Amino acid sequence: MIRVLLADDHTILRDGMRALLSQEADMEVVGGANNGQELLELLAATPADVVLMDINMPILDGFAAMPLLQEQFPQVRVLVLSMLDNEHYVHRMLQAGAAGYVLKNAEGIEIVYGIRAVAAGQKFLCTELSLMIMQRLVARSACTPVAERKLGELSGREMEILQLLAQGLTNAEIADKLFTSKRTVETHRQNIIEKTKARNTAALIRYAVSQGLIQ
Repeated sequence: MIRVLLADDHTILRDGMRALLSQEADMEVVGGANNGQELLELLAATPADVVLMDINMPILDGFAAMPLLQEQFPQVRVLVLSMLDNEHYVHRMLQAGAAGYVLKNAEGIEIVYGIRAVAAGQKFLCTELSLMIMQRLVARSACTPVAERKLGELSGREMEILQLLAQGLTNAEIADKLFTSKRTVETHRQNIIEKTKARNTAALIRYAVSQGLIQ
């Protein structure tokens, strides 16, 4: 039997979750709390396997309660149930120790599945969040400059020349500064462009600026 404790300042939502979970033969709602402080006090006297917890709560919200739950009740698995779909909030709660994150507009069957998943020691994100995060990652990858993705392939000398190019030096000036030939600098410059697949030197300079290679 999975013992579930509900933490949400909305009584209607807690009642709805209690009614939903009462239909599951392997689940039992053992209590409800209006805020994080009540949750901690309740857990001290009421054993639970999974806490279904909102983030926005008075007195002690989910962000503040999460590290205390980890410290005082490390065996309890926390499944966040929130309307906050910002990736930053999801990451923050998971990093703090939450086992999963479900949006309040998720179907009841998905919430039930999430409870079973975290109770079994697994991580869980609802479908909408998973798709949203995946789409954002794909979008970011598409927008990331090729030069940024390929910079790790450059040699130390090529990085040095890139920095000098970004400072506005010509091939001849770079050659003088590095005590080498202009042809050698031109070769390195071409290698940098080929390795990064950058269209031109301007794209490389923009990246050098964004990475702090130059002020």
